[in-house]
Amino acid sequence: MLLANYYQDPEITRINALPHHSYFIPFDKKDKVDQFSRENSSFFTSLNGMWQFAYYPSMQDLPESPDEIAFTKQINVPSNWQNHGFDAHQYTNINYPFPFDPPFVPLENPCGVYQKQVNLKKNINKRYLLVLEGVDSCSYIYVNHQFVGYGSISHSTNEFDITDYLHDGENTLTVFVLKWCAGSYLEDQDKFRMSGIFRDVYLLEREHHYLQDLNIRTVLSEDLSLGQICLDLNFAGDAGDVGVSLFDTDGQIVQAGSAITTDKQRMQIRLDNIPLTKSRLWNAENPALYTLVLNTKEEIITQKIGFRKVEVKNGVLLLNNQPIKFKGVNRHDSDPKTGYAISVAQAVTDLSLMKKHNINAIRTAHYPNSPWFCELCDKYGFYVISESDIESHGAAFQAISHPEPSIFLNVENPNEEPRIRQQTIDNFCYFAREPLYRAALLERTKANIERDKNRSSILIWSLGNESGYGENFECCAKWVKERDPDRLVHYESSIYQHSAYQNNTGHLDLYSEMYSDTEAIDAYFADRSQTKKPFLLCEYSHAMGNSNGDMEDYFQTFNKYSGCCGGFIWEWCDHAQYITPTKLGYGGDFGEKIHDGNFCVDGLVSPERVPHSNLLEVKNVNRPVRANLRGEQIELYNYFDFTNLKDILCVKYEWVKNGQITGTGTLAVDCEPHHSQILPIQLPKEREGLLWLNLYYCASRQTDLLPAGHHFGFDQIILSKEYTPAIGSDKDDCPPLEITETVRQIVVRNNRYYFEFNKLTGIIDEIKVNGKAFIHKPLAWNIWRAPTDNDRLIRSQWQNAGYDQMYSKVYDICAHRQGNGVVVSVKSALVADAKSKIMTLETQYLLSENGKLDIQTNAVFHEHLPFLPRFGLRFFLDKQQTPFTYLGYGAGESYIDKHQATKLGIYSTTAGENHVDYLKPQENGSHYGCFYVQNDMIRVESGQPFSFNLSPYTQEELTQKKHSYELVCSGYDVLCIDYKMSGIGSNSCGPNLKPQYRLIENNINFDISIRL
Repeated sequence: MLLANYYQDPEITRINALPHHSYFIPFDKKDKVDQFSRENSSFFTSLNGMWQFAYYPSMQDLPESPDEIAFTKQINVPSNWQNHGFDAHQYTNINYPFPFDPPFVPLENPCGVYQKQVNLKKNINKRYLLVLEGVDSCSYIYVNHQFVGYGSISHSTNEFDITDYLHDGENTLTVFVLKWCAGSYLEDQDKFRMSGIFRDVYLLEREHHYLQDLNIRTVLSEDLSLGQICLDLNFAGDAGDVGVSLFDTDGQIVQAGSAITTDKQRMQIRLDNIPLTKSRLWNAENPALYTLVLNTKEEIITQKIGFRKVEVKNGVLLLNNQPIKFKGVNRHDSDPKTGYAISVAQAVTDLSLMKKHNINAIRTAHYPNSPWFCELCDKYGFYVISESDIESHGAAFQAISHPEPSIFLNVENPNEEPRIRQQTIDNFCYFAREPLYRAALLERTKANIERDKNRSSILIWSLGNESGYGENFECCAKWVKERDPDRLVHYESSIYQHSAYQNNTGHLDLYSEMYSDTEAIDAYFADRSQTKKPFLLCEYSHAMGNSNGDMEDYFQTFNKYSGCCGGFIWEWCDHAQYITPTKLGYGGDFGEKIHDGNFCVDGLVSPERVPHSNLLEVKNVNRPVRANLRGEQIELYNYFDFTNLKDILCVKYEWVKNGQITGTGTLAVDCEPHHSQILPIQLPKEREGLLWLNLYYCASRQTDLLPAGHHFGFDQIILSKEYTPAIGSDKDDCPPLEITETVRQIVVRNNRYYFEFNKLTGIIDEIKVNGKAFIHKPLAWNIWRAPTDNDRLIRSQWQNAGYDQMYSKVYDICAHRQGNGVVVSVKSALVADAKSKIMTLETQYLLSENGKLDIQTNAVFHEHLPFLPRFGLRFFLDKQQTPFTYLGYGAGESYIDKHQATKLGIYSTTAGENHVDYLKPQENGSHYGCFYVQNDMIRVESGQPFSFNLSPYTQEELTQKKHSYELVCSGYDVLCIDYKMSGIGSNSCGPNLKPQYRLIENNINFDISIRL
């Protein structure tokens, strides 16, 4: 076989690769030096672009010699070959895509062969380094048909000195890439599984005795007034002269340093007593960067550095002596067209959206990003947890022994569940304890830390994700603390204890969990039996579909405890790949047998980076300023950690009475971080009707990613919420209503209005106005909703209770005259075949001769049943020509636990505009806290706030279809008027919906008024 068997050996991660080192690009002294534009360097030659390509479904089919390979295709580098028609996409979360038999992977292992001709004028005084920044899963490198080296660890840089393999003129570079290798067991991340050269490839031209590694430490005095820079330089060859200059944030030279050569290849330089002010310390709000310039014989190397100090004191995470909160997201490299291959422009789009939505931190889930990514985080101001390329949660669900099943339910095995759980944990810890993988885990840890150790934005190193705990990770944690004592170390899976081992977490600085509810955080801080580490939710509020209904609860809980340093939402963007040029697919859409469906569609933004309502909710929950009513005053609190409000924003306000703006103004506010300020706004003494104050927090100046005028968020102070239903009698005289009764029907009518009640169901089958049908299907009681992704666990309970098959049956129905109107009284039940009764109802329909319909319902819900998705009425209306106007929480979708991004007001929408197009159809577009909804055909209102929804699709259609592009419009507008809708939560991968957001009331009184 052409390729050596390195790929099956977990202890071989690299052959002939240069040591891991910090990332930087050298420039020629005549170049325009810009750390963020490496293409400007004369020493940098990009090898990106079109390469010759040959794909083999199995590496067993490779010829004996590279000369025999027929390159009949071309492929762009960087990219993934699945995006170019080679091999199929596969999405799996936990399960390995091959048999679990570590360290071995299948012999039928797909291989992609890349080849490029590189024309070179070779300089005998230079070294030539070939750099591959990311290849999945491993690569064999050949230059001019000679084997150069081998590299694995997909998301790390592999660098080879190819000087001796090159010659003047045209050179042939060939890279063999295998889909799987022994390291793939450690790369079981929740994502589409793709292959190929997915990050940049380039040549670096270096001096013969070049600077290979640069370690920069910034040390701050206790009062933060003085800084020190300690440089540790390592050379490939003998150390030469190095000049060092430091420039401040204004470009003024601060200091120059002298070198101390400690041995032939190592040099240390120190810059002392650098004067600092608060405005020149680095943080996410003010990412102040100094410029360090190193001059060697032929090269200039620049590094942007920030002065900052991160530490834990008394269980509190501090940055520059200030407690901070992470308002973070987990971010994968993902794009529906380019896969793992993410450009600088794509990354800046992500960072810009994050900044605009009050996100201040990123966890690189679950691998290091491109080396320039954290440079961008330095520049734009984001806190980073940089995670090693390690995840092996697929090991947890390998076979474990179960007791033999018994048909006798009374024969219990009380130890069964604890034993199975512990065996699962023991499996989970397999790679964390397996000696064969210890070197591989440590190598991955080193690859992460060594490359990015000079990035100011990185406050925390994470050892990996969901891979259990044991001796191997303890070895990694110990190495990290020794190598970089200035940063913190994180690893969530240390909370899992193998049955045959006692965890030592002494080298970990944080206590971390994922998807715990707010009660778990309260319990952590209530237990004072041990010294506490800062508490971090490294993953929480799973953003799958219509989600993030728990953000406000988490915010309030985070801010109760100084020792809670916040969390990282899972996750930033939906993962999906195009099936056709216009249709996106998820797991199972590409013919794969092993997949996890749409579990990858779990982001705050769409695959194309269109914000979901989830992100809008996050934005306003994370607003840096909050206002509250304190007696008769408006108090503003500054949640910034380092910024006075006067330096960043102004407050614009508007008074709104009964939906109309009655006054506006703008205020400048001088308020220090974590302090409050009373706003000079006089509150009116007379408060009646609907009266509120809207406050908008607007950027007073432009910053790198935010324009002047940008809205950081808003508050709404409601002073009066008194609403009197406006429906009255129509001025037009209509004759009294008449009653006609048959065995099956009660008809109530006059010359204008017609109501037909079904005596078997107790509901209105037909409504006509002036002879024209007003509803196209019977008016129906409604308890079902198209399950959201967060309903995926409760859904089976709802269906077992028959909620999706519910219909109405009558116990008694009668009608009688009341003045010129009619009262129809109904005793009924909501039932489903073969299921227990769901609800009993007593309903009165009060019909006026002028077209007013009052519906008064008392419903008794049977408490042994699961909570209801909703309770209300559903109207099937003609396609409406005019928009609906409503007074409620808008303009976006809103729910009882998800309405921070909306505010009370008067809004207009159509059925099409109101529909929210989630990739997998589900409940969407509801509006919480409404007082009325109307158009020129109908008005619905109530004395108590209700929810409504308007859609071109039925909830049955939304329930059945798996993709948004499969949806078929119903032919009418579906109007849902709900007494209440249960909350959204984040239970797709997280805690159960909180009781206060469930519709589980035993007695419901629901009154609405309808005007036709």
